[in-house]
Amino acid sequence: MSGKLAEIETRTDTARQLDAVIGAMRGIAAARSREAQRRLPGIRSSAATVGAAIGAVLAHGKGAQAPLSERDHGARIVIALCSEQGFVGSFNEQVLDYVRPRLDNARCELLLVGTRGEMAASERRLPVAWSSPSVSHADDVPSLANRITDALYARLGARAVDQVSIVHALPGVAAASEMVEHRLIPFDFSRFPVAQRALPPVLTLPVERLLPGLVEEYVFVEICEALMLSFAAENEARVKAMLAARTNVRDTLDELTQSYRRVRQDEITADIAELAATATQPV
Repeated sequence: MSGKLAEIETRTDTARQLDAVIGAMRGIAAARSREAQRRLPGIRSSAATVGAAIGAVLAHGKGAQAPLSERDHGARIVIALCSEQGFVGSFNEQVLDYVRPRLDNARCELLLVGTRGEMAASERRLPVAWSSPSVSHADDVPSLANRITDALYARLGARAVDQVSIVHALPGVAAASEMVEHRLIPFDFSRFPVAQRALPPVLTLPVERLLPGLVEEYVFVEICEALMLSFAAENEARVKAMLAARTNVRDTLDELTQSYRRVRQDEITADIAELAATATQPV
């Protein structure tokens, strides 16, 4: 075998190995996205339970806590959820593009989740007040939500903040990741039905202590839902990137196969011509 054929075979073997790796990565990403979306009903059920408790406390306290008004001129915190790992196409860039106009306000703090997102933010020189690695498995979402909640409430205790929102991608979008911004604070009490009951709930804490605790619990569940949605969207983006990569690898394999056949045919033709020329020479 000539050196050129050997080189083509080596490149073909490498491309086949890469194709196998891409297929495995695609399968893992698809499984993780499905797992994350299977967790969402449980998270939403928890939110409904806490929401019902808030409604009951509001009814018992006869509207002791009114909805807060939203102000756009004060301090603001934006929590951006990016990816922890790579091979997600423009996923992180889309999140940061959505967040960047909000950072024009000098009193806006960015809390960033995801190592790859932090790298992209550093390249864009975006100010990051706090950051944390994201999750690699759906089971790790509650612990990460705890870290985010702790960091958020530490800032809320240190200074007055008018608005807190969380920005993340949504799964299930065919072309590109859809960004959504969900407001956490001011807390909207109007979304919880306040129904008077014949028997009031039994409370072991005064309303002014119980209600803030329930609000914090609800915010924690909202952050869990946002993290799970972002994790599912990240893995969907990885599936799309792997599909594109597999198409490129398959095209390369087709080109290498055609090159191998062409070079092999050229070598066989050259060998036949050489044998024919040798046979016609006088002895």
